[in-house]
Amino acid sequence: MQIDETKDIIVSVANKLFSRFGFQKTSMDEIAKTARKAKGSLYYHFASKEALFKEVVSREMSVLKNQLSVIVNNTELNAGDKIKNYLTLRMELLNDAANYHETLKADFYEHYIFIDDLRSELDKWEIVNLRNILEQGINEGAFHKSGNIEVLLEMIIMVLKGLEIPFFLQNKYTRYSPHFNDLIGVLIKGLSK
Repeated sequence: MQIDETKDIIVSVANKLFSRFGFQKTSMDEIAKTARKAKGSLYYHFASKEALFKEVVSREMSVLKNQLSVIVNNTELNAGDKIKNYLTLRMELLNDAANYHETLKADFYEHYIFIDDLRSELDKWEIVNLRNILEQGINEGAFHKSGNIEVLLEMIIMVLKGLEIPFFLQNKYTRYSPHFNDLIGVLIKGLSK
């Protein structure tokens, strides 16, 4: 079996177990047993459970970035449609990202410092891509440029992150997701000329 294939199997099994039981209650022994791999094989690929969890979360974030990039790079969409589609898809994808939810729990209960760089990288990535959408809207004449765009982008990220706790940890996503377009409408109206 190829080394990369073994690593992918380990990550896939770890993803399922972390999603089901959480980071704290999932052991490397259980991952090895479920993956039908020697424990040494896990440690060959990952120095620790933290490193394996970080890889699992990193892959979830890669899926998020790849799918959101399709919207950002779609030249057929105007800026208003891009921001609406981006925000809607972002929340749908994060709703399905069970291990990302685990990082949110960690913020409340015990901080997982080993994934701070992943979360910071995602924030920076989102700021760049949301800036592209806002600048497109300004260039199209759909959005007005007022104030400091960097501060506005940081505030948009804060608002989105503020929704994550009730949506994903308090299981309110299903209740509020049908009304998410109303919130997006308020945001777009605030940006519009």
